[in-house]
Amino acid sequence: MAAEDKARSPCVSICALDERDMCIGCQRTGDEILRWTSMTNCERKAVLVKVAEREQMVAL
Repeated sequence: MAAEDKARSPCVSICALDERDMCIGCQRTGDEILRWTSMTNCERKAVLVKVAEREQMVAL
């Protein structure tokens, strides 16, 4: 797999979990953050879709 095809972490170095166990910086759950390095690229892309959905909810 080419490096440009690999899903990049959404981490923005603002690491703090809220009361819902959601990072206020990257919108991943604590579990998603912990498992990120062991996820397949397909799993990572699925998390990124969820992150985008969560960001839309925060923006409302």
